[in-house]
Amino acid sequence: MRIALFITCFNDTMFPRTGRAVTALLERLGHTVEFPQGQTCCGQMHFNTGYRPETLPMVRRFAEVFAGYDAVVAPSGSCAGMVRDHHRVVAAQYGDAALAEAVEHVVPTVYELSELLVDVLGVTDVGAYFPHRVTYHPTCHSLRMLRVGDRPLKLLRAVKGIDLVELPAAESCCGFGGTFALKNAEVSNAMLADKMRHVQDTGAEFLCAGDNSCLTHIGGGLSRLRTGVGTMHLAEILASTEGDVR
Repeated sequence: MRIALFITCFNDTMFPRTGRAVTALLERLGHTVEFPQGQTCCGQMHFNTGYRPETLPMVRRFAEVFAGYDAVVAPSGSCAGMVRDHHRVVAAQYGDAALAEAVEHVVPTVYELSELLVDVLGVTDVGAYFPHRVTYHPTCHSLRMLRVGDRPLKLLRAVKGIDLVELPAAESCCGFGGTFALKNAEVSNAMLADKMRHVQDTGAEFLCAGDNSCLTHIGGGLSRLRTGVGTMHLAEILASTEGDVR
């Protein structure tokens, strides 16, 4: 397949290794991965804070840049959810018929990584090797907007050498929520404290998730407490092989 990587703003700026991991993983599975240079923000921050008309240029750019690919993969349930659930809304309310049609063509090709692997490519064992104790946090957008379900867990269970342990109260929000953590800091910190306690209860060496934004929030708290628990994006674990043993 000819697959476009939608890296997302957060990953492009702070976690380029995640994009490299997605590329390495998909190429190992025999697919062509391209990085469209014209890509920009999906517009989620604008849309969620009420600046919906200002989201229109980003929706238009996305539809133009990612047209014509067999699939578009995003290592972020949050941004994939924005494209799949809200780009149609913006195009219909503030765009024109041509944009609405372009969005209708591209949106069905957009997948979060675990969706692409399990549903489209039909694989769960991607040849990964990661000999560590890991627990998985299902991020809110992947869980509630995309409904990825147990797809990430299917992929993790097939990783050789992994000791995958269940995270208590896994479906509870970590408290990040983008601007929520800034506007409601006390509530956010209380939610984070609960999440960190549950992570520590597993005895895991690494916390895994499909969104680096949530991993940054939880990982920052775990680091401040000097817990020694690391964080890794799902793509990085799946891209690991025996030659990458840490």
